[in-house]
Amino acid sequence: MLDTADLKRLIEGVYEQLGSREKVLIVPPDFTRFNSRAGELTCLSADYFGDGLKAVMPALGTHVAMPDWQLEKMFPTVSKDLIRVHDWRNDVVTIGEVPGQIVDQYTEGLWSRPWPAQLNKLLWSGGHDLIVSIGQVVPHEVIGMANYNKNIFIGTGGVEGINESHFIGAAYGMERMMGRANTPLRRILNYAEREFCAGLPVLYILTVIGPDASGGLVTRGLFIGDDPECFERACDLSLQVNFNMLAEAPKRMVVYLDPEEFHSTWLGNKAIYRTRMAIADGGELIVIAPKVGTFGEDPEIDRLIRKYGYRTTPEVMKFVDENEELANNLSAAAHLIHGSPENRFKVTYCPGPGELTKREVESVGFAFGDFAEMSAKYPHDKLRDGWHGEGGDRFYYIGNPALGLWAHQDRFSD
Repeated sequence: MLDTADLKRLIEGVYEQLGSREKVLIVPPDFTRFNSRAGELTCLSADYFGDGLKAVMPALGTHVAMPDWQLEKMFPTVSKDLIRVHDWRNDVVTIGEVPGQIVDQYTEGLWSRPWPAQLNKLLWSGGHDLIVSIGQVVPHEVIGMANYNKNIFIGTGGVEGINESHFIGAAYGMERMMGRANTPLRRILNYAEREFCAGLPVLYILTVIGPDASGGLVTRGLFIGDDPECFERACDLSLQVNFNMLAEAPKRMVVYLDPEEFHSTWLGNKAIYRTRMAIADGGELIVIAPKVGTFGEDPEIDRLIRKYGYRTTPEVMKFVDENEELANNLSAAAHLIHGSPENRFKVTYCPGPGELTKREVESVGFAFGDFAEMSAKYPHDKLRDGWHGEGGDRFYYIGNPALGLWAHQDRFSD
């Protein structure tokens, strides 16, 4: 386990080896990865570089900008004057295209268009002599394992690149990717970095976070480097720490969404992504969501989710074929596929008072649960991750779906 002193010593040791830097950009994740310790690592890095740090740009991807309270909580010692907001619709540049034949090869024929490698203009042409990309490696629904060059190509990417990357992941299938380092999309990003970013001074700082014996979170590993080996080693540890193989497929799973972290189904559907390989056929996923008040992080994506809903994969693919607005927003289409239980299990969303209504929840294909009733039945402050109850009341509880991946042995094979 690594404490703050360990993190400080390790990153400063690397920075000293790199030598003096006069124009540094730090790219941490946003508040949805608060538990990654990326905020603390950003603050430690800011202290080290001092006046050499010129900007901190959270890798928002499609997410909304961090409000002041999130910035203050995650980056307490970083001046707000240094914060830059990534705009995935306007502030990007296409630095190259992964050829269609390469994409076709990597995706096993599922997608054959050239993939546009896009980055925020500040990252690409800001003239920085060091770009520090910080984040957590953990199983992920779109790419298999989160972070590494996903943090720059998706976290600071543009509309076309993000849309197609999400759709590639959805078309290939979450169950084929989650928990795996070598996936079609990862190979595409590795190609783009190798071919187009040779002169970009990116250093990756990757954490692996997991629970301790008391149920708290601790840092199990820190990996620093600029090549795939750094990421692959982090993945190996993450699979030991964050992957939960269940001998029994739960008929009922209950997931709690922290109100500070999850305020949309775009984020909160991690409850579905990370448990779908565990839930029994005909089972139920109960999502207790005190602050989920919208569907999409982006107004247009929110509108599309409300219009088309979380339907089955064949239905969503048909919607894409027949509706230009969805074909032009493939990340939304991918999200609809990711969030669909595919008629295999039931999803019951339980938003808090004043958040999503019963009509809204049911309109997108989910069942609606009463927040007060479900919170009393499954009190998040008294439950620990794992099995609870007996007989017909037996259920499996997860306090934060962003921190791992759960699967039944019949649905996961090496």
